[in-house]
Amino acid sequence: MEQQRPILAITMGDAAGCGPEIIVKALSDENMYRMCRPLVFGDAGRIQLAADIVKSPVEIQRVANPQSGSYQHGKIDVLDFANIPAGLPFGKIDARAGHAAYVYLEAAIKQAMNNAVAAVVTAPINKEALHKGGYNFPGHTEIFAQLSGTEDYAMMLSGDALKVIHVTTHVSMREAADLITQERVLRIIRLADRTLQLLGVERPRIAVAGFNAHAGENGLFGREDIEEIAPAVKAAQSLGIDASGPVPPDTVFFRAVCRKEFDIVVVMYHDQGHIPIKLLGFEDGINVTVGLPFLRTSVDHGTAFDIAGKGVADSRSMKAAIEFAARVAAGARK
Repeated sequence: MEQQRPILAITMGDAAGCGPEIIVKALSDENMYRMCRPLVFGDAGRIQLAADIVKSPVEIQRVANPQSGSYQHGKIDVLDFANIPAGLPFGKIDARAGHAAYVYLEAAIKQAMNNAVAAVVTAPINKEALHKGGYNFPGHTEIFAQLSGTEDYAMMLSGDALKVIHVTTHVSMREAADLITQERVLRIIRLADRTLQLLGVERPRIAVAGFNAHAGENGLFGREDIEEIAPAVKAAQSLGIDASGPVPPDTVFFRAVCRKEFDIVVVMYHDQGHIPIKLLGFEDGINVTVGLPFLRTSVDHGTAFDIAGKGVADSRSMKAAIEFAARVAAGARK
């Protein structure tokens, strides 16, 4: 049984946010330990504070490496970097928290690249704090890509009712239009197909959303759909991929969710995918970075500075991210 429980690295995220609390809440659930061996990369003192705030009786146990954890329910194993001062306030942007969050990520990625952990699960970071801490990245996805040496990657959001994968993410709408090229769209379609096959979908049905209203209306509302997206879909079909599109963005999610015509939707920009995912399941949606040499999942919400430190943050997305990572990692070991 022990060989079937993969070790998961869980990064604490921004210490001023809700990350420590949702980690403690999630790992207070015995079910988490039935499916994996969770190891927190963070600050043990902050995790203890979070346990006190949420009134969890768990014991915080410092460990030296992934192999030395006890991985028993009732104890939270922490690879302790001891880099958060005891008085760091919740709910405020702080360069120290931003710097520390990057350190946890860097260490977890290194362990994943060395196969010491089977996957990485991330609590939320604050981008402004990250920048103030000396690291100018748009978000988690770009950090993972750079530190793992990955060029072909994408963000996938997954919920019970819908999966989406993005062609562009943290850029302006003006820049997104320039980034939507046949090559880039085809690359994301192929990543979608490959990822869903890894998740057990034998022949994924992929919808490719249009970029403009009515998918451009044959060029009347923009040229991206007919000049870049449609040729990418045809190229994917020629490779044997079950891709459809460009599908008008105002109907594609209805067809995917209500009619169940598609297993995943390739979306063109950040909010085109995030809005339907968060509408359908804000509390239990997760973020998956696909294309990496290891699995990375994350909660699909931010640091929640407005409620951080109050013990009320919802841990369902963190549980879902752990469960997804554990399920995929365990399947890969068989």
